Amino acid sequence: MLDTIFGIHSEALQLKARRMEVLSTNIANADTPGFKAKDVDFRAVLGWKLETAGLLTTHSSHRKGPGHSDNGEVFSVPYNTAVDGNTVEIGLEQAKFGRASVEYQATLDFLQGRVSSYKRALKGE
Repeated sequence: MLDTIFGIHSEALQLKARRMEVLSTNIANADTPGFKAKDVDFRAVLGWKLETAGLLTTHSSHRKGPGHSDNGEVFSVPYNTAVDGNTVEIGLEQAKFGRASVEYQATLDFLQGRVSSYKRALKGE
């Protein structure tokens, strides 16, 4: 029943939370030599969950697509790589994290609104 109430938004919220974890790991490792920045390809992973992506897999060992891991993480392509091999660009990562947190909050607000409307309907308001 919850799937019909929340639709894809519960999956999207979990995926957005995962992306924020990955971005925060990038920020935390900005000074780690050789660290490679990652991101989560939200559109591709959500497409896999909806089974609307361009490449569908028929076996668990099939790859999802070029450059993707099973959890949708992809390596970020840096504009300027550090001398020590670190690909984290702190300003860019902070901007991505800020945008991701706003998108997460928007999805959360949408779900809270939906729950409130169902509560009002059940109370007969």
